Amino acid sequence: MSTHQQLLYHIVFSTKNRQRWLTDGFRESVFSYLAGTVNKLKGTTIIVGGYYDHVNLLVKIPAKFAVSDFVGSLKCNTSKHINETGQRIEKFAWQDGFGAFSVSVSQKARVYSYVERQMEHHAGESFEDEYLNLLKKHEVEYDPKYVWD
Repeated sequence: MSTHQQLLYHIVFSTKNRQRWLTDGFRESVFSYLAGTVNKLKGTTIIVGGYYDHVNLLVKIPAKFAVSDFVGSLKCNTSKHINETGQRIEKFAWQDGFGAFSVSVSQKARVYSYVERQMEHHAGESFEDEYLNLLKKHEVEYDPKYVWD
């Protein structure tokens, strides 16, 4: 029998110290580069969105990757690209950690819409509140002392 898998994830991570580095225009180029990097890693980009201080990705990850290895490669490649192309005056970096939440196919459209509307969503909710709500919703245990790096 062949192997079949469907590994769909909602991945969230912020800029280092939640700096608002993802300004208009620049943010879209970062999202595009993230999507291309997902595809180079043999994943599938469904959508990339976010706000001035963080990104949300809905992606399929190949079974050969541990989620942490996939996200580590994604963050390393994009921050290196940003810094080498001189798109920022100060050194660009992502936060050390990330959130990864499994998504069932039945919830794919809902999560897609959520990622698509990040700019509107954050008119009323901070990234910090959003992230803590995601942890609670997905029943992820965490120590508040170590949520933010």
